[in-house]
Amino acid sequence: MPYTFKPIIKKLIWGEENWVLSAVEGSESVCVETGQTISELINEQGAALVGKDVYARFGTTFPLLIKFIEANMDLSVQVHPSDDIARKYGQPWGKTEMWYALPPAEEHAKIYCGLNKHITPDEYKQMVENKTIMSAIAEYGVQDGDCFFIPAGRIHSIGHGCRVCEVQQTSDTTYRIYDYDRVDKNGNRRELHTEKAAESINFDDVMTDGRSAVTHATGKKEETLVSCPYFTTRLLNVDKEIIERDYSSIDSFVCLVCTEGEGCAPTPFSKGDLVLLPAATERIKFTGTFRVLEVYIS
Repeated sequence: MPYTFKPIIKKLIWGEENWVLSAVEGSESVCVETGQTISELINEQGAALVGKDVYARFGTTFPLLIKFIEANMDLSVQVHPSDDIARKYGQPWGKTEMWYALPPAEEHAKIYCGLNKHITPDEYKQMVENKTIMSAIAEYGVQDGDCFFIPAGRIHSIGHGCRVCEVQQTSDTTYRIYDYDRVDKNGNRRELHTEKAAESINFDDVMTDGRSAVTHATGKKEETLVSCPYFTTRLLNVDKEIIERDYSSIDSFVCLVCTEGEGCAPTPFSKGDLVLLPAATERIKFTGTFRVLEVYIS
């Protein structure tokens, strides 16, 4: 059977996040149909829910965090560690992620992703100190359907006016580089992690000579946006038709995240909803008019 989950809303200094499926400690999603947390569901069903290989790799921890982000202000400039660096500091996993841009973005909304020139670790620290680090980061105007891939080590930030769906490893580890000297409600500046960030940044990740962190969706009925060791994300466009999907060859759960419209897959869902299909699912039918992100472990 398909499963849905109660949303977890987080109000933040710069806007809002809606965690639609999470196994992060202290913020675990609860299943609407059973009342169980995602970990309890996995503990009960094991590989039938998540897939044999996924269960062998991650046990009862669901390996992905999926959320919607609405940025009313610029997010901090940050970087995420690799698995190896995260484990060095006592965390089980690093954080590779992707953003899928949703309408409506403000006219001049931007996303910052990757370096736009070569800098050294010492130059990076100097730019953080003198608050010029933004001049070293590639920037992009944002359109509906843009997909930004952020592997661990890629410096990045979401600009104000953006709305995105984020798919990431199950990790809440972020190394903050620059935060515009903002203060919280108590008048305190948020902590920066300059040294850990310097250790994590891939200083060869330079967006020059035609390189780009963004992929533009083409409007095809289905297309792959990201395929990496941590997840595969495909975009499906369904328009008043019945489409049958065959998942029998995928040894993984499948998350269906509706980003536009409404329909059935196979349970009714609409914009902002997530449906989890167990790995034992072989075939389903889509009906309706909607756009959906199909996410699974490769």
